[in-house]
Amino acid sequence: MGRYTLGDLSTVPVADRPDLVAGPTLDALREADLLEQVGVVEIDPAVSDTAASEREFRLSPGNLANCVVVAGKRGGEERFAACVVLSSSRADVNGLVKRHLDVRKASFLPMERAVGLTGMEYGGITPIGLPAEWPVLVDRMVVDGGVMVIGSGVRRSKILLPGALLASVRGALVLDGLGVPIPPA
Repeated sequence: MGRYTLGDLSTVPVADRPDLVAGPTLDALREADLLEQVGVVEIDPAVSDTAASEREFRLSPGNLANCVVVAGKRGGEERFAACVVLSSSRADVNGLVKRHLDVRKASFLPMERAVGLTGMEYGGITPIGLPAEWPVLVDRMVVDGGVMVIGSGVRRSKILLPGALLASVRGALVLDGLGVPIPPA
């Protein structure tokens, strides 16, 4: 458990390399007793972005998931959510996410706010270890997609885990149609 090979990535359990994940991520994995089930691999931060990781490590877009943080306001109250979708899609922020948050408009958090609120590095934000009150909206395609590569909270590593495990993340809600396919360029 915690040992996965996908493309050119081979992991060890997070229990063996806790230094490779952000503090909030490590705390959440420890609390959920998942340190042995989730794998981590060190990478060059220069290839941390999804497209670069796909090329560098010979990964399929169907095994790469992105986590984005969005917010909207209703009655002066700011509401947050994390969205996890396949790299070949984009989160339906102005449809499904907006309705779920019950806000007039939802938008991506600016980098500085996302980093400040999550305690994670931009480009490495992961759904594991986010603030407890935030819903984590996960596209069903991610849950059903087998082993997934996601951020670790830092840019110098990636987490690999079964997509179905993301359904058990604190605050997770699995939604059909959260990810909207990106048309080919």
